[in-house]
Amino acid sequence: MTLRIEIDDLAKHFGAIKAVDGVSFSVSKGEVLGFLGPNGAGKSTTMKMITGFLTPTRGTVRVCGYDVLKDPISVKAHLGYLPEGAPAYADMTPVNFLHFIAEIRGIRGKEKKRAVESAAERARITNVMYQPIETLSKGYKRRVGLAQSILHNPPVLILDEPTDGLDPNQKHEVRTLINEMAEDKAIIISTHILEEVHALCNRNVVIANGKVRFDGTPQQLEAKSRYYNAVCVNVANIEQQAFASFLSSLEFVANVEQLNGAEGFRVYPKEGRQITAELSEKIRGNGWDIDSLHAESGRLDEVFRSITMPNAESK
Repeated sequence: MTLRIEIDDLAKHFGAIKAVDGVSFSVSKGEVLGFLGPNGAGKSTTMKMITGFLTPTRGTVRVCGYDVLKDPISVKAHLGYLPEGAPAYADMTPVNFLHFIAEIRGIRGKEKKRAVESAAERARITNVMYQPIETLSKGYKRRVGLAQSILHNPPVLILDEPTDGLDPNQKHEVRTLINEMAEDKAIIISTHILEEVHALCNRNVVIANGKVRFDGTPQQLEAKSRYYNAVCVNVANIEQQAFASFLSSLEFVANVEQLNGAEGFRVYPKEGRQITAELSEKIRGNGWDIDSLHAESGRLDEVFRSITMPNAESK
């Protein structure tokens, strides 16, 4: 894959505060990278350094091969940026704002008209193009910001909380747009919405206290949960303690716990392996009828907390 973003030992210090402290990762064409972390973790600061809005204390950033310190204009020409809060000129209409951005980016004539119409259609703002931006809802303001970021069809997109303030239907539309663009772009999405890990991203970087705590696929992130591949099971007409003892005796079972407020047990596998079929076979082999049996996915909220706690170790 073609590398589009290369970040090496990136840091930003504000006096004694280390907002970003030695962050390194890369993003290739076709990747949608979810940049996750709690408030104050360093996400927005990192993105501002990638886009050239903040000067790093140390480290390097290259976008499409251009160094952000040595050739910032080329970097900005190759990326689209949706900042936090989607700032825009409140008294402008979206159509005037997009024409203004097009002029700044050197897009002229018929190409400007085509670019504005295309960006407005893709961001689903054609019905509000002639209303003052200050009168728009938070969701529409966000989408105006998204439209300006894709106006020049850049190979790299940096999107800070792109679905912030959107209703479920608008979120779906924006996610669909991002997925449509993903094939030929490198996209970084800063978010704290864990559902977007699967809805949008094929890779995730988790940052906390200015340092990278995790870098991998959504499946690898989910697999860090203690609930990953755990099986909830209930069997009728058997004494619960006897069933618990049976489950604990199985060689592929690491631990068994009784479910709160319901009959049945959660069975934790050894080494996170899949045990659903094996467990079902063992239970039925004893002649018992299974009332319910299902495997759990990892719980991202639990993984997120364990990774981003102040004293969490780097993974």
